[in-house]
Amino acid sequence: MIRWLIGAIGLCIAAGNAVAAEPIEIGIGYLGRAGVKSKLSLIDQPAENDGFAGARLAIEDNNTTGKFLNQRFALQEVRLKESEDAAQAAAELAHRNGFIIADLPADALLKVADALRERGTVLFNVGSIDERVREQDCRANIIHVAPTRSMLADALAQYLVWKQWKRWLLVVGSHDQDKLYADALRRAAGRFGARIVQERTFEDTGGARRTDSGVTLIQRQMPVFTQSAPAYDVLVAADESEVFAAYLPYRTWDPRPVAGSAGLVPRSWDASLDQWGAIQMQNRFVKLNARRMTALDMQAWTAVRIIGEATSRTNSGDPKAVFDFIKRPDFSVAAFKGQRLTLRDWNLQLRQPVLLVDGRMVVSVSPQEGFMHQVSELDTLGFDRPETKCKLH
Repeated sequence: MIRWLIGAIGLCIAAGNAVAAEPIEIGIGYLGRAGVKSKLSLIDQPAENDGFAGARLAIEDNNTTGKFLNQRFALQEVRLKESEDAAQAAAELAHRNGFIIADLPADALLKVADALRERGTVLFNVGSIDERVREQDCRANIIHVAPTRSMLADALAQYLVWKQWKRWLLVVGSHDQDKLYADALRRAAGRFGARIVQERTFEDTGGARRTDSGVTLIQRQMPVFTQSAPAYDVLVAADESEVFAAYLPYRTWDPRPVAGSAGLVPRSWDASLDQWGAIQMQNRFVKLNARRMTALDMQAWTAVRIIGEATSRTNSGDPKAVFDFIKRPDFSVAAFKGQRLTLRDWNLQLRQPVLLVDGRMVVSVSPQEGFMHQVSELDTLGFDRPETKCKLH
């Protein structure tokens, strides 16, 4: 009995010392661009804190768990102006933060990754959907939370094929990113058995359509642009530049649905999602930010939660230990999308379902029923292991 009492006292003292110890500090940087890209629709204009707001909510979630594990998470934001160097800003962020959430275009993301490679800083890509940063230009210190163009295109193609809408009229914008999305859509069509009956290019000639005569101009222009097409089931638009696609629904010459960059749109997240506990997530976000949650918000939230999950499981804030744990085949994170999300070990892309939305509701979620895979049905979206050009080093 005496030995038991001595042991119990020792445990109490040890517990008291643990409580009194300084918490493990986990610093997370957020590196994004200043300003926001304007949308065609006035009601879809992104907020100045788009993305960062999701990371901030996840920091609160991490700290709720962290206080029981003697861990404390902090978030530091840096917004880059047009002339500022991303690599230099990232290096300054890395002085205090072992993890950086990056909302950057592909070239800037790669420069940051190369600048921080020797430091051991772990990057989480939440902004770039470019294929090349996961394939021929992949880096071993970037985890990709944002889906790729091919994942988005495959998700859309599966649903259109499931609906037997296999004949596509493809309309492509004149900007480089529009052409990249068109490449992904062509690949998806060939992969899942759809046929592009014709392609048309919509040239961006500039000019303002938000004028008193703008509606009349659009109403006349879009039917003329889409007339005399071969028989098709659905018009698929590749317009990442936000020039024309939003004007297509209800204005085509033939009465056909629109998909791609307008109409039925593939996204990693949407404010209308209310399944799998998402409504509680959406409500907490609205309460904190007085607006709806965007896909970029959710991608940033997921990145911070991946860090939180791994630090709690490893009981460590060391970036290398956390990174090694995230790359393990048994690691997963819950993200209110119907199943736990895991990492592709060949290019560090996060597997995830893709929502198909119409601006007000979630119409469907891909992968669709019947599209099988020997490892994970989520790997029917995007480049699979045998297709990858990535060599992590």
